Amino acid sequence: MAADQVGHPLGVFDSGVGGLSVLRALRQELPGESLVYLADQAHVPYGPRPLEQVRRFSAGIAHYLLHPSAGLPVKTLVVACNTASAAALHEMRRFFPDTPFVGMEPAVKPAAEYTRTGVVGVLATPATFQGALYASVIERFARGVTVLQDTCPGLVAQIEAGELDSPLTRRILEQALLPMLAQGIDTVVLGCTHYPFVIPLIQSITGSGVRVIDPAPAVARQVRRVLHERRALNPAGPGQVSYLTTGDPARLSALLPALAGENAPVRQLSWGMELQEYAA
Repeated sequence: MAADQVGHPLGVFDSGVGGLSVLRALRQELPGESLVYLADQAHVPYGPRPLEQVRRFSAGIAHYLLHPSAGLPVKTLVVACNTASAAALHEMRRFFPDTPFVGMEPAVKPAAEYTRTGVVGVLATPATFQGALYASVIERFARGVTVLQDTCPGLVAQIEAGELDSPLTRRILEQALLPMLAQGIDTVVLGCTHYPFVIPLIQSITGSGVRVIDPAPAVARQVRRVLHERRALNPAGPGQVSYLTTGDPARLSALLPALAGENAPVRQLSWGMELQEYAA
């Protein structure tokens, strides 16, 4: 698989709308590429779920996007979810060795390089913090840096509901960020793809002296590198986006203008019918 699949779409998936922050960066970096975005809103949020369950969901979604009942299989799969990347990226590469996967990695390295106070905050889900990927990133890049962590309970649900600037959303972020600010953070790493949608609210709490790192642009650049290496970049364009959800399509469609910058139809998929949990 390489040059012969230039016209095939990229696949992007997340537990919900969070991956739209990565989709946004992909569309800016790769305007010629078509994309299929799948939101597993039947199971959102992934963060509190057992890692093995997230692995089964993720592999099932990958299998579907690589073996669609209609349309072209995706040529590269972007795991636009920190939890799924932490839980399942290694296994998906093993299950589907012919497909390139690009996942999310908490941006601890650039945060450690940037910080002047030596104190960095990371906002992520429990599953991301529990994963071996996060532990590896901390071990490799955070030596000599104090890393403060918070799981921001309830924040994903607020963003899924479109509550990007509500009093409750602000209170969740203040509970996470104010203790970190008191300990001297000057950098905040967003370790969940939902969280870039509340960057304005985060910045209103932290002030201009704290840098907020969204990993999505770096992920989009990595996808470009992968496609270039495989001679699979599509120079034709313009790319189109197809939206799928395992939840309520009207709910996702209503959020697309604010989160994806467009009105678009959303097709519903069903677990147990089009999608099957996958374990190998």
